[in-house]
Amino acid sequence: MNGKRPAEPGSDRAGKKGKKEVMAKFSDAVTGETLKKQVAEAWSRRTPFRHEAIVMEMDPFLHCVIPNFIQSQNFLEGLQKELLNLDFHEKYNDLYKFQQSDDLKKRREPHICALRKILFEHFRSWISDISKIDLESTIDMSCAKYEFSDALLCHDDELEGRRIAFILYLVPPWDASLGGTLDLFSVDEHFQPKQIVKSLIPSWNTLVFFEVSPVSFHQHEILYDWINPTYLDMEYQAQIQEEFEESSEILLKEFLQPEKFAEVCEALERGGVEWSSRGPPNKRFYEKAEESQLPDILRDCMVLFRSEAMFLLLSNFTGLKLHFLAPSEEDEPEDKKERDAVSAAENTEEGTGHSSSEPEDSRAATSDSRLQSDGLTDPEPEEDEGKKESGVPTCQGELRHWKTGHYTLIHDNSKTEFALDLLLYCGCEGWEPEYGGFTSYIAKGEDEELLTVNPENNSLALVYRDRETLKFVKHINHRSLEQKKSFPNRTGFWDFSFVYYE
Repeated sequence: MNGKRPAEPGSDRAGKKGKKEVMAKFSDAVTGETLKKQVAEAWSRRTPFRHEAIVMEMDPFLHCVIPNFIQSQNFLEGLQKELLNLDFHEKYNDLYKFQQSDDLKKRREPHICALRKILFEHFRSWISDISKIDLESTIDMSCAKYEFSDALLCHDDELEGRRIAFILYLVPPWDASLGGTLDLFSVDEHFQPKQIVKSLIPSWNTLVFFEVSPVSFHQHEILYDWINPTYLDMEYQAQIQEEFEESSEILLKEFLQPEKFAEVCEALERGGVEWSSRGPPNKRFYEKAEESQLPDILRDCMVLFRSEAMFLLLSNFTGLKLHFLAPSEEDEPEDKKERDAVSAAENTEEGTGHSSSEPEDSRAATSDSRLQSDGLTDPEPEEDEGKKESGVPTCQGELRHWKTGHYTLIHDNSKTEFALDLLLYCGCEGWEPEYGGFTSYIAKGEDEELLTVNPENNSLALVYRDRETLKFVKHINHRSLEQKKSFPNRTGFWDFSFVYYE
């Protein structure tokens, strides 16, 4: 720079290091012309490239790691100090939990300004040159703090206009036992995430970037210890703007007779149940019991929840028409029938009315195979591809095992219907809400939850939701391992999860 002015009185920077002259440079080894051409060629050929200054891999998708990204250690320490002095806001939903700063594009701190100049100008130009992608001048940039039990689960980063995602780590000395790794997923034949095939360990002053694509599935693994790392995270966090109405809940304590419930828990703890993993990771991750292999007492529970008696019982509890013997309009007072008639007329005008031509002798209990021809019963009805057309009450459900790392997510192709959710929990003594594993009902476009259903032994939760209500099971974090202090042989808990449709 030309026209440098002397340091201001009282400044701890001498001579050339006036306040407005804080500057940073990224690695000369990366910007050298010879190395730059080699990296560009490897990118165009989609071949791996390894050098002490940069590593580029194609498996499971194109990603690069640049160690020692910023040249000056003093600059990095000043940057970290400025970042930690920012105001952070908790980000919390089905996909993630961490703290995030406001957008860094407007911050005036000298080190943040200097970093912004590197990323917005020099580094953006360098990436455009090697990738031959014409990148826009605007970059989404914020700072994220991940602490004990925080995580960002499996996602692909695909948003309109986004081509490159990158992360600069400012962390203390690290190893894989601390968690917090950047996990990269392979995909199956349907381009859905399959399993973690590579985990990148955070390292001070290391920048990781990758090409955003339909297969760039990744996650920030849960943190396992009480540490306070700072990730400078350039991944833009999307917020979906939608609307919905409230749900209603009934909670029945001591649903099963105590001796029967004890038998159920004993059968689950004894083992011998065959469990299969439910995925893909960008939608859900937990274990489902294979019904054909269940012990008699557990199979009897599954039969109970599908029985006509249960459909009638739920009808009486909720007022829903889940059984032909449930009270009908003929049994209601005239003034209530008149109000319902007006409501039904309004619904029909809006295109949301239900047919009332259900045969009087129809039976409620039906098998799961009626709902899904492919044999894959899905307990998350918003993901059910086939809309119920028959007008006959139906249900679907499964026995699930929940433990550390398990979750379900809300996703773009979620399909919701009017439905009654049923949850019966087992083996959750001592389970704390801070462990996760609770079912959260949320309103589209709202920040706060409508309802949280926490795991509680022998409690039957019934939640009725409309078409605009979404739900997820919160990621079970590493705190859940504290359960072993009281129950050394127990891992997580179980639930019977069923959904009923009128």
